[in-house]
Amino acid sequence: MYTLLKKITVCSLIVLGLRPTAFGQNIVPAGAKPEVFTQQGVDSTNNQSVAALMPDGKTAYLADGTTIYFTKKVNGKWTKPVLAPFSGHWKDWDPALRPDGKRLIFVSNRPVDTAADQTKPQKNNQLWYVDRISGDKWTEPKHFDAPINMYGFNDYGPSISSKGTVCFCSRNREGHKGMGGYAARLVNGHYQKPELLALNGDSEIYDPFIATDERYIIFVSNGELYISYRKGNNWTQGEKLGPEVNNGKGNFDPYVSPDGKMLYYSQDKAPGILMIPVNIPAS
Repeated sequence: MYTLLKKITVCSLIVLGLRPTAFGQNIVPAGAKPEVFTQQGVDSTNNQSVAALMPDGKTAYLADGTTIYFTKKVNGKWTKPVLAPFSGHWKDWDPALRPDGKRLIFVSNRPVDTAADQTKPQKNNQLWYVDRISGDKWTEPKHFDAPINMYGFNDYGPSISSKGTVCFCSRNREGHKGMGGYAARLVNGHYQKPELLALNGDSEIYDPFIATDERYIIFVSNGELYISYRKGNNWTQGEKLGPEVNNGKGNFDPYVSPDGKMLYYSQDKAPGILMIPVNIPAS
């Protein structure tokens, strides 16, 4: 999520009461070191956050401050980012791709269609989406209606599964104190009321990333990365990832590559988006 906002999320589905282990089943290989996600022709990636890859892993969308760009992998190197066609006028960040690459969700302060003044940003930062037409072309941005976006509330850190379930963060929503994580299921083409996620007790949690097949959620709590696994209709208590990523410097924006082998995340004062290999259990 965009660093200047210092946003926080609580991702909580009902916890089964299982005790967390010391680290998240060592999904990060011991001794592994994060590398910076760099692109050609970019002198500084300090302000970049969030990486979302297309299914073939050859196109990535990222936020640079409050603008969304995309870069392509050519001959093993990432090209200089190009402005996304739907971004550049309003503040846009937190891009998240549906696993099939046909829909991209992001956070924006752009005015909703019903706003009387279309020249001014709305007061709240909420979730929007675009659908892929072909190549790098996308539809005009559309605002998520209720029950996902609610008047007067900010939403951040979206992710989306193959089934269409949208996870996100919102503060003081519907009586919940502090930042909370939510999951909105898609049923018969309609989103159901978002369910409050409870993955780490009462602690506030940041940026819930839901896996393609919904078998796990990686999130941030107290500046550290955790993983929770699906257990029937519930979720296990979050397990903290190892010291390879949790070093006390403040992490956010977790994302796992389409092939499930690379974890991308951001960190306070890091020189850009970080990436490190992972080995997440199949079940």
